[in-house]
Amino acid sequence: QVQLVESGGDLVQPGGSLRLSCAASGFALNSYYMAWVRQAPGKGPEWVAAINTGGTMTRYADSVKGRFTVSRDNAKQTLYLQMDSLKPEDTARYYCARYSYYNPADGRGEYDYRGQGTQVTVSS
Repeated sequence: QVQLVESGGDLVQPGGSLRLSCAASGFALNSYYMAWVRQAPGKGPEWVAAINTGGTMTRYADSVKGRFTVSRDNAKQTLYLQMDSLKPEDTARYYCARYSYYNPADGRGEYDYRGQGTQVTVSS
């Protein structure tokens, strides 16, 4: 049974940092491209970042480029999102997702599994 479990969300002040984790089970993480996606209240899902199977290729949405870093530890079956210089507009529920189709043209695509998410709130 495929499971993705996110953790690490919290309330943080603007300019602060957080590190999100996504624990994967029920499949071999090293066989899949993975994504982070977020959804703010009242808005649709927004793709945030993508990473290839070996962690050698990453892509980011313009809104987070230079501030967020996606990484993975396949031996630990875990995906990470390091978020620095956080802004109030980063407030959202963050999900990790497994690609069923990765579009190399823009880093987006389709997902077949997604976790329950972890809440990130950036506020003073």
